[in-house]
Amino acid sequence: MSQFSLLGHRRFAPFFWTQALGAFNDNAFRNAMIMLVAFQMGLDEHTVGLYTNLGPALFILPFFLFSAMAGQLAEKYEKTRIIRLVKLFEIGAMILAAVGFYTHHTSLLLAVLFLMGLHSTVFGPIKYAILPQALRPDELVGGNGLVEMGTQLAILTGMIAGSSLMLIAGVGPIAASVLTIGVAVLGYVVSRAVPTAPATAPDLKFSWNPWTETARVLKLTHSDRAVFNAVLGISWFWFFGAVLVAQLPNYTQHTLGGDGSVNTLILTLFSLGTGLGALLCEKLSGRKVEIGLVPVGAFGLTAFGIDLYFARHGTSPVQGLDWKAFMHGPGNWRVMMDLALLGVFSGFYVVPLFAYVQARTPRAQLSRVIAGNNIINALFIVLASGFGLGLSMLGLQPAQIFLAVVLLNIAVAAYIFTLVPEFIMHFLTWAIVNTLYRTRVDGAEKIPEEGAVLLVCNHISFMDPLILMGSLRRPMRFVMYYKIFNIPVLRFVFRTARAIPIAGFKEDPAVLDAAYEEIDAALAAGEAVCIFPEGGLTRDGAVAAFRPGVEKILARRPVPVVPLALRGLWGSMWSRRNTLRLPRRFRARVELVVDAIRAPEVSSAAELEARVKALRGDLA
Repeated sequence: MSQFSLLGHRRFAPFFWTQALGAFNDNAFRNAMIMLVAFQMGLDEHTVGLYTNLGPALFILPFFLFSAMAGQLAEKYEKTRIIRLVKLFEIGAMILAAVGFYTHHTSLLLAVLFLMGLHSTVFGPIKYAILPQALRPDELVGGNGLVEMGTQLAILTGMIAGSSLMLIAGVGPIAASVLTIGVAVLGYVVSRAVPTAPATAPDLKFSWNPWTETARVLKLTHSDRAVFNAVLGISWFWFFGAVLVAQLPNYTQHTLGGDGSVNTLILTLFSLGTGLGALLCEKLSGRKVEIGLVPVGAFGLTAFGIDLYFARHGTSPVQGLDWKAFMHGPGNWRVMMDLALLGVFSGFYVVPLFAYVQARTPRAQLSRVIAGNNIINALFIVLASGFGLGLSMLGLQPAQIFLAVVLLNIAVAAYIFTLVPEFIMHFLTWAIVNTLYRTRVDGAEKIPEEGAVLLVCNHISFMDPLILMGSLRRPMRFVMYYKIFNIPVLRFVFRTARAIPIAGFKEDPAVLDAAYEEIDAALAAGEAVCIFPEGGLTRDGAVAAFRPGVEKILARRPVPVVPLALRGLWGSMWSRRNTLRLPRRFRARVELVVDAIRAPEVSSAAELEARVKALRGDLA
């Protein structure tokens, strides 16, 4: 089922359009205000510069002041009620903006800009925390992709609409006012259809002190190292994007020689690319949270960012090109391709990170963690402004500033991936499995999302653990033969995944005892553990007898059991050759079938062997 089918469901569609309309209105108002101040009020260049630099600061200020309290609201109270109050607040703010537009009252417009920042601050934790409540786990990546696509397109169309209407001679302020008030009202009407989203922490004690609560929220965000580093990755994306967008006007005018229409074209290419990348995440990840795409995104941002610099830098000898003339200019196709692909790889980078934070954070803490993410995002955006301004004062041109942030991206990505090798591990798993095999999974939803569970699977090839890791949403600990554990390259993946090496009693009884201890500790901690009870790779494609080790595990720690069966791997790459010595198959079609959960009392080695054989059928 396509992710677009979510737009036909009430549990997602009203929220999608509500958030998209809010993003549209934010940008329509801000750009209408910029056009009014810059082109219609007769202000000098210094005053215009003061207002255009003060505006972003006022918009971002509420994220520092009120994000922590917004996170508390989103967890303590039912979310749709807050959404509707926020949309009513937006209507009031847009009425004030209309007065400011009509009277050219810049102080009032700056106050409204602060209010719209407050509007986004309160809505932000709800925007991402509501998705895990409304969507199934296998819909989370697709839902995030749609939200990201909708946000990018809403930002783009809002910027264009706000700017264009304000510049209409004689009626610009009225036209912009009608648009922003109308969209705010429409957003409220649509929000009435958002289904109830119950409070995730109704007993939470609300703190009115923004400073102590901000410190508490940041500490909560930092409590899970992997989640915190994902948040840092998201914030770096905002830093990267803020530097890029801030330099685009000067880059368009001086480096590309274009006018305002070329600036709009460039924003359109980047926004459409980001939307496309966000949508492709579901296809590439197989409808699960696949953080292996994050290194792919980071690599693309670097590669095409560097190419953008070499495609065009310095000052253009021609000025004032419109978008049609620019598109026909020599070499400009390369610039447009680089900008579009920067957008695509931005989608690959940021959508899995958001989905990862949502999937890994407990529901009762998610809104506050998103609030912490928003605070850190705001900080990185401010740092991005200082970064761009500082390099400009040193005399660097926009293309050189682009190159500087792209090169910095290499260092930041390396730092994050070193702190959390799980990103690289998932990338290697995703790349290897999707290169060597074509996989299909049946029944993945039968595996419980939390709590201790023992998974048992037949063993056909050295790649079996990687295929399971790449096919199932839930992280699991694998118990594997110690010689497979020590295969070069794969050893990094298995160690990062905290696999448990095991040996036969005659080979190394100490390794065997340590393995049983680690298995029991993992199950006691509520983790999922996967074992291959045959004790080795099949020699003929058939399921061998299950050894009694599985019974020893369950006798010590009775936990639910889920049988799994791999089919189609026999004769493929990394399996044993069959007796006819046929060539191993590349890109083999592999199926993973998941059985219903079983109680430990009816999970003897013989019973589990029979279930796996039944799932496997006559295929290996």
